Amino acid sequence: MVTEIYRDAWGIPHLRAGSAAELAHAQGLVTARDRAWQLEIERHRAQGTSASFLGGSALAWDRFARRARVDDTARRCFADLERRDPGTAQWVRAYVDGVNEGLADSTAPEFARTGLTPGRWEPWTPLGIWLATHILFAGFPAKLWREQVAAHLDADAIGLFATDGPGTSGSNGWLVGGERTVTGQAVIAGDPHRWIEDPGVYQQIHLSCPEFDVVGLAVPGVPGIAHFGHTGSVAWAITNAMADYQDLYRERLRRTGAGVEALGPDGVWRRTSRHTETIEVAGEEPVEVEVIETGRGPVIIGGPEGIDGDPTDLAYDGGRADSADPADSVVPTDPAASLAPPVAISLRYPPRVTGDLGFGALLPLLRARRVADVDRAFDRWAEPVNVVQAADTEGGVLHRVAGRVPVRAEANSLRVVPAWEPGHAWQGWHVPPRAGLTDGVAVMANQRGPAEPLGVEFAPPHRADRIAALLAGKERWSAADMPALHTDTHLASASPLLNHLDALDDLTPEAAALRDRLRGWDRRMDAGSADAALYAAVRGAVVRRLAAHPAFAALTTPPAYPEVFQPWLALVPRVGFALEHLLRTEDLYGIDRPAVVRAAVEDVALRPPAGVWGDTHRLAPWRALEPEQPYDEPGLSGDHDCVLCTSGVPGLTDRAARGPAARYVWDLARREDSRWVVPLGASGVPGSPHHRDQLPLWLAGDLVPVVTDWTRLKKETDV
Repeated sequence: MVTEIYRDAWGIPHLRAGSAAELAHAQGLVTARDRAWQLEIERHRAQGTSASFLGGSALAWDRFARRARVDDTARRCFADLERRDPGTAQWVRAYVDGVNEGLADSTAPEFARTGLTPGRWEPWTPLGIWLATHILFAGFPAKLWREQVAAHLDADAIGLFATDGPGTSGSNGWLVGGERTVTGQAVIAGDPHRWIEDPGVYQQIHLSCPEFDVVGLAVPGVPGIAHFGHTGSVAWAITNAMADYQDLYRERLRRTGAGVEALGPDGVWRRTSRHTETIEVAGEEPVEVEVIETGRGPVIIGGPEGIDGDPTDLAYDGGRADSADPADSVVPTDPAASLAPPVAISLRYPPRVTGDLGFGALLPLLRARRVADVDRAFDRWAEPVNVVQAADTEGGVLHRVAGRVPVRAEANSLRVVPAWEPGHAWQGWHVPPRAGLTDGVAVMANQRGPAEPLGVEFAPPHRADRIAALLAGKERWSAADMPALHTDTHLASASPLLNHLDALDDLTPEAAALRDRLRGWDRRMDAGSADAALYAAVRGAVVRRLAAHPAFAALTTPPAYPEVFQPWLALVPRVGFALEHLLRTEDLYGIDRPAVVRAAVEDVALRPPAGVWGDTHRLAPWRALEPEQPYDEPGLSGDHDCVLCTSGVPGLTDRAARGPAARYVWDLARREDSRWVVPLGASGVPGSPHHRDQLPLWLAGDLVPVVTDWTRLKKETDV
């Protein structure tokens, strides 16, 4: 059978072929045609070579990718896939062949601007892209922040700053069972919250062959449809489980005539793997990177000579950063440790240990016909760890965690642990938890849920509670009803600050008027709301004043860790996302919070925002290369804790670089009643009519119809 490429009115590709391998080839080909620049950016990021054409701004990531062994891990995982699952490995190869064919003919304008020529993809490149995209997804750098907080405040402050979730994670997902819908069949809906990128991180696509017919959201550079798909008889979706499955180890390293040695938990120094790599940097001198790997994992911070600026210097403390006696920090736990040189930090992450990235799940997902098939496919899932929701046309439903989380000591999940002490080794894998429906629905928004035993910090419950409350407000739901949930802007997390504000008296007339106005605010973060702008201005002023308080002075200067980890260590964002806890806790290190709020309100009253929330809360997509013709940044509704989760950084910027990277509604009664949308468009080519044609719909909360009737599609070509 000839492979056929069709497009719908929105430029979304619909591919039809005679076999899964031919279809994979076509998917790679059409993705390279639509997203050539994006694919090459991702390939270079996975290899740690992006500074070679983007310059010094990309060096921090390249250094991390090299030291974390991202490309080498992808190679290992593909070699293991070839041994265990040669059919899937061949399918991945077919996709790569298609990408290489498409890149050979690419005329993407970014290549001419940078002088970059598309390179050749290897069979493991999709695995490297998957790993590079998700290696920071579990937020292991938060453990570096906890070390800072414990060292400069106390261990109790770790929970105080947790916010019950890092500010960089999020997604909404809900399943409404057939007993709660107008059709008697389930509906699944939601929106993944990720960095908004140009081109987008998700690709709408339709894949059809004799084995399967699936619509869904693909990750450009990766074959199949992993996260969100609908086969006609079964549909699935995921949210981030907020699980903790990566560990940081404080290493003792020393140089010898033969290389570098690391001190193990048995008190024995062992030779590490060590070599040097060179990173080319456009317009600058090349940079050499020493790559070291211990028995725990790759060293990603420091080395045998230590970490400059490390505030805690746990050289000999056995992991007791919160020891009451400073003398404890210089008592070696082993005689050999007294000879140990300064500290480094290694990363242990499942694919590096197992050689498995979970690609064995991808083909079974495409072939799924029932919930049981989806369930079995996700048994093979590895990383990232997700909560899965699925439903089929026979009434089956699924609500479970999928992914690999190691069994180990609780300390591993909380902090950086000493590699030279026993008790921190991995002891197998957790059985992924499962859950059911409540009153016919299941809601996940990264809150504490079925994944709670596997994590430390979760998202605040506001989004999940709001979705559940909205669903409880009506007995029967349809697919067409779901955009009203996607776009809800109620901000429950405003309560602590508004309560402090409400209690203030003896304000200046201007501040009293501001307070009274916010008393009547409906707590909706609508783009056109002047009250929302006032609230955000007061919130930002409170955050900045708290962050500047002397009680937190030691946290204002982060340690000299690599630049890629600095977002997790910056004080203002941490205060901004933890504001609820900081305002509610019984005592905050002697800080007079009413005085802080009073001063903030008086400041804003003197210089109030001139317009509405959407004037400053604007979409700011990430781009590897700024466009030659800059686009206007549209104003946005929503906020971090709204169901419409468009995230700025309180106290720092209202501009939103994170938000719904797609929206979807999967209807099990009739697939063509399903809907979806992405922030920009199907094409990644500037100037294409489909580069940004979905943006107005995305901004308005509207969705694009899912089309699967081939007679309604326009044929583009045969390949």
